[in-house]
Amino acid sequence: MIENTLKDFLDSKVEQYNQPSFIKNDPVCIPHLFTKKQDIEIAGFFSAMFAWGNRTIIINKSKELMQLMEMQPHAFCLKPETKDLKRLLHFKHRTFNATDLLYFIEFFKYHYSKHESLEHAFLKNINNEFFAKDNLMEVLLINFHHYFFSLEHVPSRTKKHIATPEKKSNCKRLNMFLRWMVRKDNKGVDFGIWSKIQPSQLICPIDVHVARVAKHLGLLKRKQVDWQAALELTEYLKTLDPFDPVKYDLALFGLGVVEKYY
Repeated sequence: MIENTLKDFLDSKVEQYNQPSFIKNDPVCIPHLFTKKQDIEIAGFFSAMFAWGNRTIIINKSKELMQLMEMQPHAFCLKPETKDLKRLLHFKHRTFNATDLLYFIEFFKYHYSKHESLEHAFLKNINNEFFAKDNLMEVLLINFHHYFFSLEHVPSRTKKHIATPEKKSNCKRLNMFLRWMVRKDNKGVDFGIWSKIQPSQLICPIDVHVARVAKHLGLLKRKQVDWQAALELTEYLKTLDPFDPVKYDLALFGLGVVEKYY
């Protein structure tokens, strides 16, 4: 496709999928069960971290966890009692088990006892000069990984559940979570409840489906679906919309997963 035609095509797909009707069949439906900011953050984080494999299973397991937390994830994490934690011991989603879950809760208890929002977890030790850097999101994601696993007695198995650019991961699930929290377009899908990180600074979530569509459309040349591929795709998307490049994640995901467009 020539450039203008490609942009028009992708813009039309953003319009098609960036609608409230998209929510119910996507993991983003889990944080949409809540109105309290901290509940949205925690529910969104868990459902994003669970987002690999079948979407129906992801949604069902995320709902199961929220129900185990009595649909009050923030309150549950702040003051987890022994009897409440026992309910979680049989929870499992693929390779994510109770050991991982208990550490996640321990981190949320620690973080929210000191900060109002999870956004601060990505901005820990970050000063204003970093926001002018081209590699801002790489720094933020690495920084978050270090902070998340800074508590004592981290289970070694749990570290595999949070990606980091330090290990060349494309960080698809973290970038998707950040899209949910940061993008502001009043379409009803993304929340836009964070203010420090800007939509223009986000990195496009990329998995095999998005990568196949991107390659088919000529947006991506890199073979490996790694951190560099995420950066390459995002740089191209910035030529289409420098202020909100990651809106095209909705188009690429819809084309790949729903329409099998590759």
